[in-house]
Amino acid sequence: MQQIHKIIWKIHLWLGLSCGVVASFSGLTGALYVWQPEINSLLNPKLLKVEDFSKIKEKTILNSAYFLAVKNEGGVSKVFLPYREQQTISINYKDGKTLYYHPKTRVFLGEKSASITFFETLLKLHRTLGIPTFGKYIIGTSALLFCFFLLTTGFYMWWKTYKNNLSKGFTMKWKVKKKRFHFNLHKVFGIYFLLPLLVIAFTGGYFTYHKTYKSALSIFNSSDKVVLDGKAKQEKIFSLEEAVLQTDGKYALRAIYYPKDSLGVYKLRYIKDRFIKAGFRKTKEMELNQHGKLRTLSSFDFDSNNNRIAAQFYPIHIGEIAGILGRFLVFVSGLVPLVLLITGFKVYSAKRKRLKK
Repeated sequence: MQQIHKIIWKIHLWLGLSCGVVASFSGLTGALYVWQPEINSLLNPKLLKVEDFSKIKEKTILNSAYFLAVKNEGGVSKVFLPYREQQTISINYKDGKTLYYHPKTRVFLGEKSASITFFETLLKLHRTLGIPTFGKYIIGTSALLFCFFLLTTGFYMWWKTYKNNLSKGFTMKWKVKKKRFHFNLHKVFGIYFLLPLLVIAFTGGYFTYHKTYKSALSIFNSSDKVVLDGKAKQEKIFSLEEAVLQTDGKYALRAIYYPKDSLGVYKLRYIKDRFIKAGFRKTKEMELNQHGKLRTLSSFDFDSNNNRIAAQFYPIHIGEIAGILGRFLVFVSGLVPLVLLITGFKVYSAKRKRLKK
């Protein structure tokens, strides 16, 4: 039994000093990104905010988006309609520029600011460490190791120590020697944030291994579930204008992705609520080839259960599913891995010095 305990301690130690570093970086960048909508809105009111936006009709927004896309046809890469903190229409051009327009008057508002670029870079670092191709696997694998091994071994050692006196395991003693203070801090932060960190780490792994997650979640699919809303829908032919301007009253168009080459497709992405709201994330996506034929159609209304569940990983990961309190919890939890890394290293260093003596 003593040997098992020693092995578990070693696993906890070396994972803490390796993937714990990655988790700390990912936690810090994620914590800052939680407030990206509010910070960007505050810093970029001319680009992102519109007076009396609630009075602008959905049809007006769609007409403006299509007009601007056609006006700039040939150079357009993506068109983003009002979504989250953005009440304006933005167009990404093939030359790399991003320009913003009023959703009603279509007036040019300006080019992408440094603060918007900063948060886009921050998100890339959060998801990939800025390393092309392999970075996302470092982040995703570290998140899963953090979830299934680092946190669980930490809980095992906490339980072995305090199972007969749980209140002591939840109590922080402030007036103690420095080495004991670091241990207490590590213990308390670890146990109080165990569940939030487990959830954040597990959902974080999804963004790297989404195919594996969806495959595992397929056990929740019903055998008689109709995944597509009838084969007839796939036979429909749309002009891009019809596809953009049609409304079903349920979903709001949030983005149009243009083909990258002559064989590419148009992607239209929709969202149930344009702006941040607590609750389930409901989406819809259409793909049209360049002749207007509907190639794929997915929607929360008739999608398979594994895709419905997978769609919730983002709002859970960032806390939006629980509203402002959920986001605040994710923000605080994002800072905890760094606290655990520092205090854990302090405890380890103190133990090494004691053994040397």
